[in-house]
Amino acid sequence: MHENDNGWRFVKKRTAADGAVYVSADKTRYRRTGGAELQAEAAFQRRIADLGYPVPHVLEEGVTDDGHTYVVEESLGELTLHDRAVASLNGGRDLADDVAGIAAQVAARLLDAQAAHLVQPAPGTLRQWLEGAGFTRNVFQENPDLDNTRTHAALDQALDRLGTVPLVWGHLDYGLPNVLPAGVIDWQHHGLVPLGYDVLPALEIIAFKGGNKGYAASSGQRSRYLAVLDDASLDATGHPVSQHLGAYLLVKALFFLALMRPTDPSRTDKHLKWQYRRHLFTKGLEQYERTGTVDTALFPRLDEFAAGHSAGDHP
Repeated sequence: MHENDNGWRFVKKRTAADGAVYVSADKTRYRRTGGAELQAEAAFQRRIADLGYPVPHVLEEGVTDDGHTYVVEESLGELTLHDRAVASLNGGRDLADDVAGIAAQVAARLLDAQAAHLVQPAPGTLRQWLEGAGFTRNVFQENPDLDNTRTHAALDQALDRLGTVPLVWGHLDYGLPNVLPAGVIDWQHHGLVPLGYDVLPALEIIAFKGGNKGYAASSGQRSRYLAVLDDASLDATGHPVSQHLGAYLLVKALFFLALMRPTDPSRTDKHLKWQYRRHLFTKGLEQYERTGTVDTALFPRLDEFAAGHSAGDHP
């Protein structure tokens, strides 16, 4: 990091948006710069903070001399749960139990806040969520062979099963890299989601990275995590939320396939990752068709897939 004239130290460029992130010298505040989307994010964050969501409070916002929007918010800490997970690895791949436990606690807090403020949906809102959260237009453009009756039948089945699930204001990119013990950061992709979509898949989606995160959640950790969320959901709504995990993971399989098709044929590494995500989507689709669930423990790691790919076991 480097320090500018105002004492803000550069942290990183923002992902999926223009601008950058800076931290104050005493590390109690973060300053982000961007455009109109940052203004919308700050307004949304103020609103959900007032609803009791575990998010940083916006302290200041304005426009810089060169016309960029800036937002200052309180720091929730320096290390995300992803950072903590990586730091706790000791030559193995097991996610630390304390990280998984904290993840469950924060997720339950977010679920409680979401369940306390349900949103009355307009007709078609659930399908709009599916198409936005799954980036279906892009996925089908890049993978036209998947734009078929079988895929749409499974997605329609998922929407039918989610038809009675209440909608809430959600994060849409929830995972350990955006979670700290004190709350949840980076709400730039916010929107309406069915209850549980943010928090339920958080440990499951680690598998879509193919081992590149460096750690993996055990079946026991995933079961305990879901049990905590079911307890929170039963208290808030009278229904266990984990019954919808399969439908959510089917949508996540689309999400992780989006924007993956390489344009440069010489980039064999990117081609392999694209084929890998296609493989995971196909496996998830097959599982969902058979059982209504998706077991990410059955997903191969990227290196295992690459070995099979080289041996001709995969297309």
